[in-house]
Amino acid sequence: MENLSEWRKHQRKQLIAAREAISDEVHQQWSQAISDFLKQGFSKLQKMTIGIYWPFRGEYDPRLIAEYFRQQGATLALPEIINKNEPLCFREWLSDAPMKNGAYNIPVPAEARTVRIDAAFIPMVGFDRHGYRLGYGSGYFDRTLVTYQPQPLTIGIAFEIQRLENIHPQPHDIAMHYVVTEAGIFHTRNHEIIPAATLHNSAE
Repeated sequence: MENLSEWRKHQRKQLIAAREAISDEVHQQWSQAISDFLKQGFSKLQKMTIGIYWPFRGEYDPRLIAEYFRQQGATLALPEIINKNEPLCFREWLSDAPMKNGAYNIPVPAEARTVRIDAAFIPMVGFDRHGYRLGYGSGYFDRTLVTYQPQPLTIGIAFEIQRLENIHPQPHDIAMHYVVTEAGIFHTRNHEIIPAATLHNSAE
């Protein structure tokens, strides 16, 4: 595609505006559906170190469902941008932990230990039928994921209004293992996302 950068910039602007325009009631309904799917479909997260995110500009808020997993035995972590163009650093997070403002004024744990994540809830500005994610354009998550061998379990989270036909991924883009929206859990297989319920091997 010609001028992919401008196309992505335009899509980003439209998708974020649409997400921010969702009413509080609808946002709550969709968010509850996502939380229910995460709880029902990913019980193995209870024994993992999970990277989550601090909600930004109308995103689904993963903190309550993450606290549920923590109570079941998981360790939680929030990402911190240390330097531009470098991988994210994940710091252990508790709901009552002291916080500080990080990049973009997004809170990060203050003085918390760094951890290596086993799984990650990843916010998506948009996503396509191949499981690829449109982010904010800085590339931090992709840059981080390539440093892990094996890669963490990646669970992209968005609302259905953020679904695109194709984000035209580049070689550095990494497809999500799963996508979760208010419509259900989708698994990436053979470069397509399909409802997880149709799989023989579920998210369990």
